[in-house]
Amino acid sequence: MLPRERIMANERLTLSEYACKAEDSRGRQVYEKPCDFRTDFQRDRDRIIHCNSFRRLKHKTQVFLIPHSDHYRTRLTHTLEVSQISRTVACALGLNEDLTEAVALGHDLGHTPFGHDGERILNKLMPCGFAHNLQSRRVVERLEKDGQGLNLTFEVVDGIVGHRGSSALPVTLEGRVVRFCDKIAYINHDIEDAIRGGVITAQMLPEKPVRILGKTKSERITSLVRSLVENSGSDILFDSTTEEAFGELREFMFEKVYRAAPTIAEKDKASRIVEYLFGYFLKHKDEMPPLYIEIADSEGIERAVGDYISGMTDEYAVDYFKKLFIPKGWNKGYID
Repeated sequence: MLPRERIMANERLTLSEYACKAEDSRGRQVYEKPCDFRTDFQRDRDRIIHCNSFRRLKHKTQVFLIPHSDHYRTRLTHTLEVSQISRTVACALGLNEDLTEAVALGHDLGHTPFGHDGERILNKLMPCGFAHNLQSRRVVERLEKDGQGLNLTFEVVDGIVGHRGSSALPVTLEGRVVRFCDKIAYINHDIEDAIRGGVITAQMLPEKPVRILGKTKSERITSLVRSLVENSGSDILFDSTTEEAFGELREFMFEKVYRAAPTIAEKDKASRIVEYLFGYFLKHKDEMPPLYIEIADSEGIERAVGDYISGMTDEYAVDYFKKLFIPKGWNKGYID
């Protein structure tokens, strides 16, 4: 028996009746011979980890723009934290951890530079709109590997698209676990970063969520995970008390952190950078890499520019903006 076959046999014996087993996958758009050692979901996880878009997440904003500290979250550390929490829930529920992990690791591959502020301005600028979950699908299906895509399984792509609240629910419970755990991760870790940055204090957190969920990040995450594990079966659910408390905490974060005055000015600057770059590349198509020139010719210039800018890291976008719009100083000795 091949290692892959042994893994799938163990899934049949150990996973919940509600789990998505690797042998039941709807497969890939383009057929590939199975790997001897890994299931298709394990293979998808590895493809995501090794792709360029995954590595660029380390230089993309989570909440705080280009922080001058190594301890603030980036889009990459957020992704890893979502993966860890999601695997914990999936394991406790007897779901497929490999599928869960692949969805979690891929869910933000299409995120823009400067976090949701970059996303909002691209959504305004692009005729077809822009949403990072749909862009993540585009990354894995169209942009990665110089335009070949990663050819992931249906279930992983579906979970990536469905992780966002405004999108349809994923068809698998594993994808729905990631949808919940993405929120669990970013709310609690953004609280920690906001306290570190002096935007809020621990004493400002609303009383009811603190009483129900816990005073510390660890206590709150444990309470939220416990609620999912104890209340989920054929679907993924919080109990009503936990859901209400978590909703109040999330509203607090939007009011006091995500839309807070101390961060608005810098976010406006970031939005202007994205807007300038978008306008520039509309007029200078040939300065983009060959893949995006080809997309401009086949799918339209706005689509290509949106693809190119959304793949940039914060630092790359800032440096390109400086190159285009900030005058260079005179070289010493340039003029006698």
